[in-house]
Amino acid sequence: GCTKWVYQADGPVRSAMPVAPLAGGKHAVMFGDQTGWFYALEAESGKQLWKVKPESHEATKLTGSPVVHDGIVYVPTASWEEGRPQNASYQCCTFRGSVVAYKIADGTQVWKTYMIPDPPAADGKQVDGHAELAPSGIGIWSAPTIDTKRGRLYVTTGNTYSGASPNSDAVVALELATGKILWASQTLANDTFNGGCFQRGGCAGPDADFGASPILVEGAGGKSLLLAGQKSGMVYAFDADHEGALVWKQRVGKGGINGGVQFGMAADAVNVYAAVSDVGRVARAQKGKVDARPSGVDPNVGGGLTALRIRDGVKAWFAPPAKCDPARPMCSPAQPAAVAAMPGVVFAGNVDGYLRAYSTRDGKVLWEFDTNKDWTTEGKVVNGVKTRGGSIDGAGPVIAGGMVFVSSGYARNGAQGGNALLAFGID
Repeated sequence: GCTKWVYQADGPVRSAMPVAPLAGGKHAVMFGDQTGWFYALEAESGKQLWKVKPESHEATKLTGSPVVHDGIVYVPTASWEEGRPQNASYQCCTFRGSVVAYKIADGTQVWKTYMIPDPPAADGKQVDGHAELAPSGIGIWSAPTIDTKRGRLYVTTGNTYSGASPNSDAVVALELATGKILWASQTLANDTFNGGCFQRGGCAGPDADFGASPILVEGAGGKSLLLAGQKSGMVYAFDADHEGALVWKQRVGKGGINGGVQFGMAADAVNVYAAVSDVGRVARAQKGKVDARPSGVDPNVGGGLTALRIRDGVKAWFAPPAKCDPARPMCSPAQPAAVAAMPGVVFAGNVDGYLRAYSTRDGKVLWEFDTNKDWTTEGKVVNGVKTRGGSIDGAGPVIAGGMVFVSSGYARNGAQGGNALLAFGID
């Protein structure tokens, strides 16, 4: 847990960081930030090797983790622009989600592919006196999946901000060498959503896009399947050898804007494991009046972990959420964080701060641990920084070297912030 070096990025970082070998025995560690910059550093020293902006749009943010293969790093792009139309004077919208491929050695761009081929243009609609620009949106919020056998790269996509596109709310296959889009399997058409929908109207979608990476499983029931979990509360299996044809689908949650499968599933040879958010909200009172806008989290709503058989989508088991006891502010049983699996165990974190280890056989809780505490007073802080745990959301547990690593603290969406990185022994 010792700090070796520190590099100051230009903005908040929420992506995972892949490491790739360089000439001379060195390595590059790569990541993006929420101001749209992408970085490659020398892993041994923290020295910046190169830095680029994959997309010039002012609202670009990079949340999906990059992936590396054969000297190339593949970077997905997303955007803050979805919220810009809350400003009535904002003309919606111009962002287009993309994947950009770079040479790891020097940052040279190899190819770039937009999910919307042409720049948004006026479509004849008027919104608050502005001509709407469409189609727009389709950010890629999660890490792409590499398929070396077929020479492909798969991404799951977000909703549109304006207009409609066959590539929104979809699993999209790209040619690994060129970035050419080979096929797209859309699960929810016309899911148009932006921050002005509640004020202006005119939006057709529920904002139930994909935020979790697709999982490629070879030889499942004689097929090679792509598994994808959606904010709608649905899990899908697509045939990787037949242009993404739907093989099965199964509901695991209610779904919603912050519902369903949010940040990631996990799979083994038999099952895919999907935790759901389905977070509830509570209204807040101000000077005797109730403010109906979303505020804190509901301590009694959300969560649940489901195991589905990969070959046919049948539910193997369901582990119900553990309610907050006692109920308290910023506590929720919702489970939006990505999950992680190893032989016999699947790990899932909660907004309430608990990390739980479930048996992959029947879903029983093997052990649980409350990370939501003041770790400074526990006397276990390695680097001497005042440390507080909180909600587990976004990034999931990492399993490596006989250890499980978990970050605790996530202040968005009414949850509990924190700054703790915890390491557990598996045995």
